[in-house]
Amino acid sequence: MNNKRILFTGGGTAGHVMVNLALIPVYQQAGWQIDYIGSHDGIEKTLIEPLEGVTYHGISTGKLRRYISKENLKDPFKVVKGTLQAWRIIGRVKPAVIFSKGGFVSVPVVLAAKLRGVPTIIHESDYTPGLANKIAIPFVQKVLATFPETMAFLPEKKAEYVGAVIRDDLFQGDRKRGLELTGLTEEKPVLLIMGGSGGAQAINDTIRNVLDQLLDSVQIIHICGHGKTDPSIKQTGYVQFEYVNETLKDILAASDFVVSRAGANAIFEFLALRIPMLLIPLSRQASRGDQIINARSFLDKKYARVLEEEELTEASLVHEIMELTKAAPVMRDYMKAFESKKARDQVHDIIQHAIKH
Repeated sequence: MNNKRILFTGGGTAGHVMVNLALIPVYQQAGWQIDYIGSHDGIEKTLIEPLEGVTYHGISTGKLRRYISKENLKDPFKVVKGTLQAWRIIGRVKPAVIFSKGGFVSVPVVLAAKLRGVPTIIHESDYTPGLANKIAIPFVQKVLATFPETMAFLPEKKAEYVGAVIRDDLFQGDRKRGLELTGLTEEKPVLLIMGGSGGAQAINDTIRNVLDQLLDSVQIIHICGHGKTDPSIKQTGYVQFEYVNETLKDILAASDFVVSRAGANAIFEFLALRIPMLLIPLSRQASRGDQIINARSFLDKKYARVLEEEELTEASLVHEIMELTKAAPVMRDYMKAFESKKARDQVHDIIQHAIKH
């Protein structure tokens, strides 16, 4: 192949970057030139820009809101500006193919790619397509699904089920390193609390209010979100982090159970690592309801327990965590049937095919 250059896009949340992070090393090892288009100040810039061998390009981007805001009047102009910027970048770097993970930053890139005639593939992690990907689908060659059930919501001629694309490095975590990093021990099982890349204040507050009850049975690693740690809490068996990146693999290796939101990328990572989970999805008031559907799918498959945010209380959280610890062995048995490593190779094959056609 003469033009071994690929451009990735996606952002807004860590979930819209993780699949790209899983694929980028594949193309680096194969000697491809790699570009990434994201926003000027989003989490994708934080995660991607430090990578060696990846050229990061920032563009203007709006936000696809589902509520009334005066900012909605400005966003179409930002999208038009971002599309023009992406059109120029694509014309300059001349990628053979574009891979989009979604998020509002991807919309201008997909539109510009269509104008430039560059084949584009998008990946949908959630059970139902997000708004950005819904907008993008008419302009791309392929849309890939993580949940088999998602195929019912996608155009038949463009859709392909591939499953979850998991970063290789997550399988290389070391439990001993994780315990050393957190200062925890092997004396009690370890419960990981995660609220997504932005944290989850409702979960944070409730966990902190029941620490005395929980620490009798478990140790806790609490990833709180930027600016959301509480330095006043100093209890044995409880450790806080704002955000974890390079050491996440070791923290996951040290974790016996997890309490988490229900973003698709995160929960599939827990599944691939066979970590039993209690999912507290974002409510419909705070989202389009995709996390609720994701969580119910995992509940039906016996990979997780689910606690709706509207039902989150100190008593219900303690009860569900105790039930999680009891159900964990059975959950792990069900998780053994899940195969994650084939998905990445399948996505790579689809990308190659798109270039040739």
